[in-house]
Amino acid sequence: MNRLQRLFDGELPRLAMFDLDGTLMDSVPDLAAAVDRMLMLLGRQPAGIERVRDWVGNGSRVLVRRALAGHYEHAGVGEDETDAALALFMQAYAGAHELTSVYPGVVDCLDWLRERGVALAVITNKPSQFVAPLLEEKGLGGYFRWLVGGDTLPQQKPDPAALHWVMQQAGVTAAEALFVGDSRNDVLAARAAGVPCVAVSYGYNHGRPIDEEEPELVLDDLRQLVASPEGLR
Repeated sequence: MNRLQRLFDGELPRLAMFDLDGTLMDSVPDLAAAVDRMLMLLGRQPAGIERVRDWVGNGSRVLVRRALAGHYEHAGVGEDETDAALALFMQAYAGAHELTSVYPGVVDCLDWLRERGVALAVITNKPSQFVAPLLEEKGLGGYFRWLVGGDTLPQQKPDPAALHWVMQQAGVTAAEALFVGDSRNDVLAARAAGVPCVAVSYGYNHGRPIDEEEPELVLDDLRQLVASPEGLR
């Protein structure tokens, strides 16, 4: 029995929902490049990849506000300033994403779940216009039946609305579903939806260890979720 089956009393979930950035893909290098391009166009100093890594996770608008503030807290940034900078960021981030990579173990995990009939979905705060093209570009486009971006619904994670919507589309209950993410927003959304949450240790959680958020399980590699005691099979 693997770790996933232990979470479901020896069975498998009918639905597995995944966060995107920091869970399936390391997208910070491209996000940081777009943020720095935006800042330079505004006559500001670039932020750099390490600072941007701690700012992602709440959608592009909040990322831009944090970049303008130069800090995680961004209450002092005005809406007009944000709108102008966001347009520059979206333009800079569009197109190919050569610096973004799929994390080790992701494809093995998705293959294992798909082969066993588990329905798959992506729920991310990234703008929806980027989600499907990015998945296609990185070879993950054929895995997911449902894609929910940060502007698909009025609410974003940590609100559980997207999880409820996907579960309704899939015709499953919270007890039959799983959410996999990397941040506090993901754990809170899953908890509010009544769904078990598996978190990965390698993602983006604003510089804090994800185990502090107390998900049901923390993994260093998604293969650990589905591997049998004898190895992945």
